[in-house]
Amino acid sequence: MRPERWKLLALCLATFMLLLDITIVQAALPAIQRRLGGGLSGLQWTVDAYTLPLAALIISLGTVADRFGRRTVFLGGVAVFSAASLACGLSPSMAALDIWRAVQGVGGAAMFATTLALVGQEFTGPVRGRAILLWGSTVGAAVACGPLLGGLLTEYATWRWIFFVNVPVGVLTVAVTLRYVGNGRDESGRRLDVPGLATLTAALVLLTGGLLRGSASGWTSSAATASVAAGVVLLAGFAVLQRRPSAMLDRRLLHDRSVAAVSIATITLGAGMFAVILYLTIFLQGALSFSPLGGGLRLLPVTAPVFLVPLVLRRARISPVSGRLIGAGLTTIAAGLVTMTWAQAGAPWLRLLPGLLLAGVGIGIANAAIAATALAVVPPNRAGLAAGLSNTCRLGGIAVGVAALGAVFRAGIGSRVPSAHGHDTAGFVAAGRLDLAARHLSGGLAQAQTAFSHGLHLLLATAALTAIAGAAAAFRYIRAGTPSLPAAHAIPAAHTVSAIH
Repeated sequence: MRPERWKLLALCLATFMLLLDITIVQAALPAIQRRLGGGLSGLQWTVDAYTLPLAALIISLGTVADRFGRRTVFLGGVAVFSAASLACGLSPSMAALDIWRAVQGVGGAAMFATTLALVGQEFTGPVRGRAILLWGSTVGAAVACGPLLGGLLTEYATWRWIFFVNVPVGVLTVAVTLRYVGNGRDESGRRLDVPGLATLTAALVLLTGGLLRGSASGWTSSAATASVAAGVVLLAGFAVLQRRPSAMLDRRLLHDRSVAAVSIATITLGAGMFAVILYLTIFLQGALSFSPLGGGLRLLPVTAPVFLVPLVLRRARISPVSGRLIGAGLTTIAAGLVTMTWAQAGAPWLRLLPGLLLAGVGIGIANAAIAATALAVVPPNRAGLAAGLSNTCRLGGIAVGVAALGAVFRAGIGSRVPSAHGHDTAGFVAAGRLDLAARHLSGGLAQAQTAFSHGLHLLLATAALTAIAGAAAAFRYIRAGTPSLPAAHAIPAAHTVSAIH
């Protein structure tokens, strides 16, 4: 095989691996819970512990890569990710798993911040265009097949193999990268914004942690309220810090209405749809008793269009650069989420199918449109920074959405099932352990199913409203085509991190 193909193989493998770990783990969460224990909060942290570092570190690690070498940062990320994956698979407890998932996220951020920059560095001319297209297809395929691969590994091996498989892939990636990929850097690159990085990371952790604590312990907890309040204050502080000349984000980028609207739409896509997949997994495996593979197969209508719809748009020669297309995609997602409320615990799963199909098509439309429009509303020399901002918004939206929707979900269940006889019955229901909850309820399994359905419907309605908010921003403010921002200094190549599409 020619060296160019080896280079692209290594970079696409790394991208596939790090993005797969956002969705592959969700199919295995019920099995992980049965083995390691823990309630709904433990499951939420298994997702959020990975996505939080990804959201917080992507732009900063792109800056580090400019100064110290893109291949160096990339290889460090692969090494950290692979070692943490091994530790995840060997974890003896839910707490240990969540800690190693956070370390995994740090490695994943280093990989995500550099893979596309390395593609741009190693390929030129028409070959570069084809390489970027294949890289983008890898992104869509990773998101689409995660639940199915997670179900296969969990059912026919063990949930630990969803992490173990990363190790040989990581070793192959390191070997190929060392042999074929150069260590480009940009000596004139931007300096690392340490205050901005620290503030953003602390804000996301406090906000997410407070939402999870309030969901599990009740909102009378002063610690939960204080944590959420501190997170919001620090987010505001981060916005103020970005007014400095050395900030990680250009303040003019944040003041532009089109850029702000794309960012809002991206956050609502992550929080209003991708975060819902965790709870759909709990519904399919917990409330409807499907196997991990059976649950993964039934999620294909919502994940496969992430890969398929952009291909249809290209063949139909429909330009994805459009605020209206983003709004239409998010509106379709909202319609799908509302349609999913037809599903009930204990009822046939086919009630969920129409909503899954609608939401899946909406995701495919919105994903492609957000990825293209996020780059079209800024001058070409700011495209990398805009794409990095898009990824941060998307992953941050997933992390906060998992926590916030979990609070809504549990509140809906708690309104129907108060704790009984010293047992956290509402917690059993929220985690999909309806058989255990039924032992402590006067109405037995029927009451547990009713409570779960009520919580799920409230969650879906909240997610639909979130998507509608993003659609409204897209329809009202996005004006793609002629960037309203003036051109400025060139963005270093390492910042050219495409939005997930």
